[in-house]
Amino acid sequence: MQTPPDIPPEESLIEYPCNFVIKVMGAAIPEFREKVFNIAGRHDPRFNESRVTERYSKTQKYLSLSLTIYAQNREQLDAIYTELTACELTQWVL
Repeated sequence: MQTPPDIPPEESLIEYPCNFVIKVMGAAIPEFREKVFNIAGRHDPRFNESRVTERYSKTQKYLSLSLTIYAQNREQLDAIYTELTACELTQWVL
């Protein structure tokens, strides 16, 4: 995975702390949802399932999760993106 470029805080478009939505897609199996929720909880102690919206693909084969994370800094977001991307059940992360 390519490392994101270092962006000085004054040039960042994100003002921390803030609520930040991360979209994750994977196979529509219970293990995918559980794994993503565990990863989110490790990086955001405030995370809970009420801050997630779900959407299935037309064929019901894939599940897209939109997680609202309480982002405190860039390092936290980078860490959660890295772990979600490395997850074997994840197809993509936005």
